[in-house]
Amino acid sequence: MPSHDLFLATAVALPFLGALIAALLPSNARNLEAWLAGGVALAVLLMVWLCYPAVAAGQVLRTEIPWVPTLGLDLVLRMDGFASVFAAMVAGIGFLVVLYARYYMAPEDPVPRFFAFLLAFMGAMMGLVLSGNLIQLVFFWELTSLFSFLLIGYWQHSAAARDGARMALTVTATGGLALFAGVLVLGHIVGSYDLDRVLASGDRVREHPLYLLALGLILAGALTKSAQFPFHFWLPQAMAAPTPVSAYLHSATLVKAGIFLMARLWPVLAGTDAWFWTVGTAGLATLLLGAYVAIFQHDMKGLLAYSTISHLGLITLLLGLNSELAMVAAIFHTLNHATFKASLFMAAGIIDHETGTRDIRRLSGLNRSMPFTARLALVAAAAMAGVPLLNGFISKEMFFTEALTATTGTFTLLHAALPIAATIASIFAVTYSLRFVHGAFFGPDTDALPKTPHEPPQWMRVPVEVLVFGCMVVGILPAATIGPFLDVAVRSVLGGATPEYSLAVWHGFNLPLIMSLGALAGGVLLYLLLQRHLNAGVEGTPLLERWDGRRIFDDVMVFLSWRFARTLERLLGTRRLQMQLRLLVILGFVAAAWALSPHGLRPGPVAMTGIDPAIAIIWAVGAACAIGAAYQAKYHRLAALILLGGVGLVTCMTFIWFSAPDLALTQLLVEVVTTVLLLLGLRWLPRRIESRGAGDLRARLRRWRDIIIAAVAGAGLSALSYATMTRASPDGISRFFLERAYSEGGGTNVVNVILVDFRGFDTLGEIVVVGVVALTVFALLRRFRPARESIEVPEQQRDEEGSRDGDWLMIPAVIMRLLFPAIGVIAIYLLLRGHDLPGGGFVAGLTFSVAIILQYMAGGARWVEDRLRVHPLRWMAAGLLLAAGTGIGAAVFGRPFLTSFFAYADLGWLGKLPMASAMAFDIGVFALVFGATVLILIAIAHQSVRSQRAAPRLEQPAGDA
Repeated sequence: MPSHDLFLATAVALPFLGALIAALLPSNARNLEAWLAGGVALAVLLMVWLCYPAVAAGQVLRTEIPWVPTLGLDLVLRMDGFASVFAAMVAGIGFLVVLYARYYMAPEDPVPRFFAFLLAFMGAMMGLVLSGNLIQLVFFWELTSLFSFLLIGYWQHSAAARDGARMALTVTATGGLALFAGVLVLGHIVGSYDLDRVLASGDRVREHPLYLLALGLILAGALTKSAQFPFHFWLPQAMAAPTPVSAYLHSATLVKAGIFLMARLWPVLAGTDAWFWTVGTAGLATLLLGAYVAIFQHDMKGLLAYSTISHLGLITLLLGLNSELAMVAAIFHTLNHATFKASLFMAAGIIDHETGTRDIRRLSGLNRSMPFTARLALVAAAAMAGVPLLNGFISKEMFFTEALTATTGTFTLLHAALPIAATIASIFAVTYSLRFVHGAFFGPDTDALPKTPHEPPQWMRVPVEVLVFGCMVVGILPAATIGPFLDVAVRSVLGGATPEYSLAVWHGFNLPLIMSLGALAGGVLLYLLLQRHLNAGVEGTPLLERWDGRRIFDDVMVFLSWRFARTLERLLGTRRLQMQLRLLVILGFVAAAWALSPHGLRPGPVAMTGIDPAIAIIWAVGAACAIGAAYQAKYHRLAALILLGGVGLVTCMTFIWFSAPDLALTQLLVEVVTTVLLLLGLRWLPRRIESRGAGDLRARLRRWRDIIIAAVAGAGLSALSYATMTRASPDGISRFFLERAYSEGGGTNVVNVILVDFRGFDTLGEIVVVGVVALTVFALLRRFRPARESIEVPEQQRDEEGSRDGDWLMIPAVIMRLLFPAIGVIAIYLLLRGHDLPGGGFVAGLTFSVAIILQYMAGGARWVEDRLRVHPLRWMAAGLLLAAGTGIGAAVFGRPFLTSFFAYADLGWLGKLPMASAMAFDIGVFALVFGATVLILIAIAHQSVRSQRAAPRLEQPAGDA
């Protein structure tokens, strides 16, 4: 692997590995956990820095790991100048946040969980920034929503934290679903999800009829993530998170993800009126609304949250102007905002940490007790307000310039309003910056604080000092400090369209400078005019009292989760499985008929062979069993289950007849296992109510309706099967597998090679479903499991019951227990031979499950758990990890996910032993299937134990099982 490939892979994988290690550390090792997290962040920053020289030279670094190449889905890590600057920002500020969090978090906090979530979130952001495939980008996009949810809700005891986390996840994850749909449309337009091909197809995308659909869906994801109007309301509610989380998520990472996406796809989606009006309008509304509401916030973090919304709106507005110079200003302000906003959040956290409050109305005169913190906060707030010789001033000047000169197509009212809106927003920014600084640090001393204010530990203040120093250096020497990095980022986005721009501090006495000076003076004047209102401590924002985003969100959630859901439940829901199955069968039949209606359903040219009397008799028996099962279900459930097993055995014999031993073996074992599990639950089905009179007539009509539905659906499936089998294709897919099973999969059992190699990804998904089903059954039946004291029986009574059981079960129990090792050997034999002969992991797992079921029949569930010590969850976890690890192992060697490798090991006089990596995958399937089956067995068995010993015996109608 080339060095750059290793650097990129390490930058993404290392935070996730660090998160796993951090989660396993003891809770009292705060220093160790902080050292781990800080070391990971520095290592990631080092990886980015090692890649930077090549990126600065104009290269685009790519690392490709095949996944599903035929679908264009590969794991691609891609770094250009823009991605490198964002990655450095994520890792650099992440390190400062880790250092800050070491002193901010209390000893009683679950610090391992905090650093684990923080590192996992860092890894998700690095994956998002470095993704070279759009599907992969969406995956990491959703991971950032998930881990931000965990970070915001870190203090689980706080209702505000839980509500804020739920709101953030709901809004951003919903936007992520829209983004996924938009990416699918965009990939359809381009013909690929590879980012390089997408970025080179701008004209094709903008001219396509689906452009507006793709644009709307992608912008829905970007605007929700970056808290743009009307989706801005979730970000202030996320302030319930610990301050290190707020400083990280809302300055350099989470909310910047939407900005990153819009800038990343700017060459593809921008340049149209639709882009200008959608992005520009959302950005302008967010800029003004966020700045105005920030003025009236009493919580310091709330003020910073709304100011973040405003600055994100400013960047979004710049991106929407369809101007290359505006793109330069947007990237520049993104970097500037990350530095001064992270420092301000940390300063607010220091004030809260050392005084016990963030309420500006209670704070006063901290300049005397916390002089260093006061000066740091003063400089950072001045940068946020756009004071000259600080970084925020230069990017604000560029914003004013673009507001004055922006044009796209014809001059519109929005263009005319931009300079006025920019000036008003800047006035508001000066006002809320003044309130942040003046309200907390100036004025008389106060004794009404929960804690006596004092300076924080020196190392807690170091991250703020570093960021504030950056604000000053960039503001004084922009071209020499940030200039080269900004140029690399801009050129990677705009390419040959990169305009000439200047980062000089002084551009002469011009209109943008007049606007800046006017905004500074206007902000001071507005703050003085509003002081009486602000000091009065009135809650709410003037003119916007009725527009509460949180209340609207809660109303929408109540409507969706209560009224709408209850309506759907009332219309479609039922507690009867029969009605649900009826609906599924009807929908399946309609879907198949609708798909076939344009083409019709006609048999193929292959003539039907003669009917063999033997198989005809077998099928007649199966049909009789099926009809008998349906008839007996009304009177005798046990008889119906036995007849249903007969249908399964006929199906098994049919597979044998048509030379499908793998299917026959699987069908036979499935019948055995499911019959036993159904027998365990059959006894506890609710009592059937016999109907009389009119009710009996309605029951007869329902049964005839069900018969008709079953007959129509069965006839349709039979016709479809017949039409398929009467079509012979010399180039069919079966020939492909027959010819390549051994040469490419290393096995002569074509069915097993398909399952573990050609369609291994499908099999992995199927065993995941099996595991989920087992966990679901266990979770549903846990509520029926009795407490230990409710099922414990005195020792003497147990002895008496055991002796009575032994009187009639002694010989069968001995035989069943002796069968355990024998069946285990058979299961291992079927597992080892599966790649070349009928068998495999699934069949072996079911076989071993039969051995456990026999032990249950002999000794009960407690005997299985206590004597055999079977831990099904461990089996399931080990199986899933082994199966997935096999696929990841292939990816490590540069092969597509789950690509198998086979060779022969020469054992001398023993001959050559076939060795295939698919064996490890098959063992994973075996372990998961076995664990899932035993978990279901234990769940149902515990229900039976409770029902026998703790619950009253249910009365059964005569003749019923």
